Amino acid sequence: MTPQTVSRLSELLDPVPDRIWLALFVLIVGLLLAYLVVVVNRRLLRRAGVPEAIEGTAFERTAREFGTSTVSIVAKLSGYFIAGVTIIVALTVANVEYVDLFWSDVATFLPKLFVAALVLIVGVVLGDKVELLVAERLRGVKLPESGLFPPLVKYSVVYVAVLIALGQIGIETLALVVLLAAYAFAVVLFTALATKDLLASAAAGVFLLLRQPYGIGDEVKVANRRGIVQEVDLFVTHIETDGEEHVVPNHVVFRDGIVRIRE
Repeated sequence: MTPQTVSRLSELLDPVPDRIWLALFVLIVGLLLAYLVVVVNRRLLRRAGVPEAIEGTAFERTAREFGTSTVSIVAKLSGYFIAGVTIIVALTVANVEYVDLFWSDVATFLPKLFVAALVLIVGVVLGDKVELLVAERLRGVKLPESGLFPPLVKYSVVYVAVLIALGQIGIETLALVVLLAAYAFAVVLFTALATKDLLASAAAGVFLLLRQPYGIGDEVKVANRRGIVQEVDLFVTHIETDGEEHVVPNHVVFRDGIVRIRE
């Protein structure tokens, strides 16, 4: 009987090789570490005020419907990453066949996948939060097109997050970047068309505020309306007559001209 045969027989007769015990130890320690990371990250995110900051976002509401939260998802994501690395390390220590062939690729890909998932979650939450903020800011703007801006801003943020996430895992994003440029151009063009009257009123308002052709208390006639000037701001002029207050856009004043009536 050759020495190689004896060695092979001894390995077969040995019920649990030492490397299996070591791999089991690595697996247990790694899973415990993953659990601790989940607990610590959840506490850190809560202390940082993340739940309050993202309260009311669509992503948070969806997470609550499934009995979880954004903080829990992000914390568990870090734990899953460590658990995945632990399993690969344990399999390598156990000398499982073919693991070494793809270990280097997996070890490189897992961190990128973790970052991509984290970026995507942050992008969606940030998009929801920005949508709420923009909607709040535009609540007092009386423009039919103002309701389109919050979702436009939201999906712009999400789109950029998707680009970054895809770039992290090595997917070619050149076509998507070109599409983003075309989308940005379309948004700028749409914004310019939707707010042309607002921009014109603002430009006219700057001129009126600097030159002051009329002031508060003056009796004027503009756009077939005659009354007393009550207020002049950047966008509109308030004129009161016979108990009625007329709000005249400044670009109308600038276009049609104004007549100041002297007694």
